[in-house]
Amino acid sequence: MKELQEIQSELKAPKNQRNNFGKYNYRSCEDILEAVKPLLAKYKCTLTLSDEIRELGGLIFVESTAFMQCNENFWEARAQAGIDPNRKGMDIAQSFGSSSSYSRKYALNGLFLIDDTKDADSTNTHGKAPKTQAKELEWLNKGTPEFTKVQAYLKGGGTMENVLKKYKVSNATKELLK
Repeated sequence: MKELQEIQSELKAPKNQRNNFGKYNYRSCEDILEAVKPLLAKYKCTLTLSDEIRELGGLIFVESTAFMQCNENFWEARAQAGIDPNRKGMDIAQSFGSSSSYSRKYALNGLFLIDDTKDADSTNTHGKAPKTQAKELEWLNKGTPEFTKVQAYLKGGGTMENVLKKYKVSNATKELLK
């Protein structure tokens, strides 16, 4: 039990992703995995994720399990997410993949006690934030026009120090910019 408690207390999984449409930051399943891997190695634990497609009352959903083992001890957490095979703008594989990623993220949140009370759904002001609020730096994300501009800026001799004055940049994104 000690290993799980240590990992839960040491794990820091920042919200390195940005939804520019909804104007909120979030963490992905991949962000959590990136943050937890060094702790798993430190405490000699393993983590596996699995998905099972289920149907209940005509509703198709994915149930994900996060399973962690340290020596003879093991723990698991499960989460579910609905699958809409007719989701606009996605083919069926993307719809299943999106639901799997979402479900896995929440299984990991449950296992590692990641608190999402300040996540998008609870903090999204739907564009009606008070005008007195100081402007927060936006996250720089791969695949955005801003990312392309920063790449060009750095290739032209610009500094990462100046980029960090304008954007929040995750370690993974910094590596992509090198």
